[in-house]
Amino acid sequence: MNREVLFDDVTDPIIINLGGISDDDDDNGDFSYNDEMEGIEQSLKTSTSNSSFVTRINVGNACYYSVEKLLSSSLLSKNLKVRIYKTVILPVVLYGCETWTLTLREEHRLRVFENKVLRKIFGAKRDEVTGEWRKLHNAELHSLYSSPGIIRNIKSRRLGWAGHVARMGESRNAYGVLVGRPDGKRPLERPRRRWEDNIKMVLREVGYDRDWIDLAQDRDQWRAYVRAAVNLRVS
Repeated sequence: MNREVLFDDVTDPIIINLGGISDDDDDNGDFSYNDEMEGIEQSLKTSTSNSSFVTRINVGNACYYSVEKLLSSSLLSKNLKVRIYKTVILPVVLYGCETWTLTLREEHRLRVFENKVLRKIFGAKRDEVTGEWRKLHNAELHSLYSSPGIIRNIKSRRLGWAGHVARMGESRNAYGVLVGRPDGKRPLERPRRRWEDNIKMVLREVGYDRDWIDLAQDRDQWRAYVRAAVNLRVS
């Protein structure tokens, strides 16, 4: 049986038997995992596969709360607060974003984070009908911010890094990972979105639907697509 050890206020531990995990009943008290426990461990590994993204969100929140008083101060202009966001908070959140493969849920989480910061910067708005103060709507925030959103920044940075990798020589490990095809078969389920799939999706958004590795060899032309991706008014 599984055993949970509790210590009382005196000396000896109190051992409580729990069901669910088999016990070999040997002298050492070791136990073996069954198939159910292995499945639980595998699900936990899957749920934390994008640990880099979670870390950046947590660090970004810590950075935001460290300057929260500045963002809500009436002594600073809104333009200065936006500069604080772009130079202090945003680089912390986007560190290493060039290698991310984001799901729709993760993209939504990033938008929620950015909207939280922008609402702190621009404050509330008095409703013209009721006369009461209310939070700014997302469309109002984006209109006041007038800069590419956080998802646009990620897509453009990812595109810039993809062009850099595509121009590497065949002897470079990063290029080998990009063009290589691993052995084996995919599992019988809907395939997950790959990093290269994100590159192709962004290029289709800006009007290019051909071999992007050949396009990346021309630095000037690739740079133009990167600028088009960051300025595209679509999130």
